[in-house]
Amino acid sequence: MSRRVLIVTHGGRPEAVAALQEAGRELTAAGFQVVLHDDDLAESFGDHMSSVRAREGVTESEVVMVLGGDGTILRAAELTHGTEVPILGVNLGHVGFLAESERDDLRLAVQRLADRDYVVEERAVVDVQVFLPGSDEPVHGWALNEATVEKAQRERMIEVGIGVDGRPLSSFGCDGVVLATPTGSTAHAFSAGGPVMWPDVDGVLLVPLSAHALFARPLVIGPQGSFTVRILDHSPVPGVLTCDGRRRIDLPTGSQVVVRRGAHPLRFARLSSSPFTDRLVSKFSLPVVGWREKAGGAATTDESEV
Repeated sequence: MSRRVLIVTHGGRPEAVAALQEAGRELTAAGFQVVLHDDDLAESFGDHMSSVRAREGVTESEVVMVLGGDGTILRAAELTHGTEVPILGVNLGHVGFLAESERDDLRLAVQRLADRDYVVEERAVVDVQVFLPGSDEPVHGWALNEATVEKAQRERMIEVGIGVDGRPLSSFGCDGVVLATPTGSTAHAFSAGGPVMWPDVDGVLLVPLSAHALFARPLVIGPQGSFTVRILDHSPVPGVLTCDGRRRIDLPTGSQVVVRRGAHPLRFARLSSSPFTDRLVSKFSLPVVGWREKAGGAATTDESEV
């Protein structure tokens, strides 16, 4: 029985189409059945590529290969969430923090996949519950990077109350609040001044956005904790919740959002055994001139090179 790879890409980008052509040839030559998530794109590539809609056929695939940037990987995550199928990202974007391979290494990535020369890493998600005024049942959501509560109108601040584990902590006016996973700590939360969390940190991060308050610092809670963000009744503007920048729900005043670590992590296929520190240095082009390792793995700086 042939092995199957589902490809997710951005069909409107010429570089993505070119990468898809190469990936299709290499995967087919390696004995894989290639399936595209994009129906229209599949038709233009002829008989050797079929297509699927929505989540159909995902569980029959060995890997979901993503050709694109982090946004395309987040789209693929909507397909694999709740399954055991890992994502293998090939970066066609700028930073591509979630991707495992670069465009120039596409052929090698296919070979490693064919040889089953990869490991699967789990990344935590957050589960989101939204309690709307007048509704008895919450609306459920999830996010790989972050759930963001922001003001729905530009001209005024939103007034929020923050709670931890069901207990009130603080309230303030702000532009919004980012609630991030360790994976998402290098995304929107990082841009807002939050700390970078290593992927093996089992926690959830909260970062206020332009808060008008003395105590409005980033917070990290443990795996059993929960954050609550309430749109206060006297808030001059309502809010909006966005999960991973893709799924949105309006939040009238009186709404309450509860965020905690999710029960179903996402899975990523990893080709490199290099530590997360090296990924940070590579993706952000961090200066490490003068850093030398001592015997035993310790490190120091060479003052003559600093």
